[in-house]
Amino acid sequence: MLLQITEEGGGAGGYRTSTQTLTGGTITVTVGDGGATVSPTAVGLSGSDSSISGGSITTITSAGGGGGGTGASPSDAASQGKDGGSGGGNGHQNTTTGGLGNTPSTSPSQGNNGGSGGGNVGPAYGAGGGGGAGAAGSAGSGSKGGNGGAGAASSITGSSVTRAGGGGGGTENSSIGTGGSGGGGNGAPQGGSPTSGTANTGSGGGAGDATGGSNSGTGGKGVVILSVPTSNYSGSTTGSPTVSTSGSKTIMIFTGSGSYTE
Repeated sequence: MLLQITEEGGGAGGYRTSTQTLTGGTITVTVGDGGATVSPTAVGLSGSDSSISGGSITTITSAGGGGGGTGASPSDAASQGKDGGSGGGNGHQNTTTGGLGNTPSTSPSQGNNGGSGGGNVGPAYGAGGGGGAGAAGSAGSGSKGGNGGAGAASSITGSSVTRAGGGGGGTENSSIGTGGSGGGGNGAPQGGSPTSGTANTGSGGGAGDATGGSNSGTGGKGVVILSVPTSNYSGSTTGSPTVSTSGSKTIMIFTGSGSYTE
């Protein structure tokens, strides 16, 4: 059985794959939520975990993405992006490393670090981008917000799809940080609004604009994808996954929690 789990916060959520042998029993699927929107002066909220467990398989958990920092002073912990599956970007004044990805540690890694802030330099006063499944978030600068880290591609559904991109950093001019490939949301320009992470990609939401008073974008909810040989597929599911076939495999895409019994 091949499975894929991915989830979100300001950085993208953890992105994990595993191939295991299922010899019967019920697999419980939990699909985590993305981080909720917050005010421009508040610390970003992290996403919640996704997981599969039960039956004969080893439990696999994908950590929620780390929330982004605020525009507080460098000594204020609130300016630091949070750790998670991928880390959140720092507020514009904080030039240290952003929130750490791959937290808790997995092998292979489930995500990357968020970007540092630009150091309170104008005219952009750029915040750091959130980490993505495929790359770290970029640092903000005096000229623009940091871009979100790229997501990662998978062909588990039969065609290549990229998911779990990091959210872009906000700015105080028009040079926004763009969201990472795979669904990351763009940061807000001055006086504008960010975009949210794409639903069911586990991608990070874009940062808000403190001077313009715009809230952050929300993180994209997670997804859990199971692939089993069609000859073994039982058809016994809960949670109403989308079911399709690709070659000799039956694919179940869970956009909400549920189960599969073989």
